[in-house]
Amino acid sequence: MTFARQDWDLCGRIPDLLRRRVRTGSDALAAVPGVDLERLGAIGYCFGGYSVLELARTGAPVACVVSFHWLLETKRPAVAGVVKSRVLACTGSADPIVPREQVTAFEKEMAEASVDWQVVTYGGAKHPFTNTAADSIPMPGFGYSATADARSWLAMRKLFDEVFGAR
Repeated sequence: MTFARQDWDLCGRIPDLLRRRVRTGSDALAAVPGVDLERLGAIGYCFGGYSVLELARTGAPVACVVSFHWLLETKRPAVAGVVKSRVLACTGSADPIVPREQVTAFEKEMAEASVDWQVVTYGGAKHPFTNTAADSIPMPGFGYSATADARSWLAMRKLFDEVFGAR
């Protein structure tokens, strides 16, 4: 099995559908009695990471989103004044799905939209670096990194502490 960038292009063709679905889920959670609307956040791994970034781009009232090792690109970039969430994207420097050019474009997109954002790139980390079974996936550029896994979790926790208060 080989990796081909076009295999992942589906994400680029479905942002409207995906945005409607993740926003519907987020809105449904927000409507549940007892949910603290000031303490909503979203995290996602792989496609879920892409999904939470798209959720933030909709302007959903979530305090923060964290994306782990997935696409940062979109066909519908963030618009200034729309994104309300703080954004953390965790990626690996050796991830063929998220090349450096994509990281740079994402950083530019977030900056131009005046988003409170950060990207953490883990040196040598492949795709999907948090998946303990990734070394057995027969695709180039896939592999587990215990160091990147632990560090990305700590980065998420640090953001949560900033946004929601230390526990």
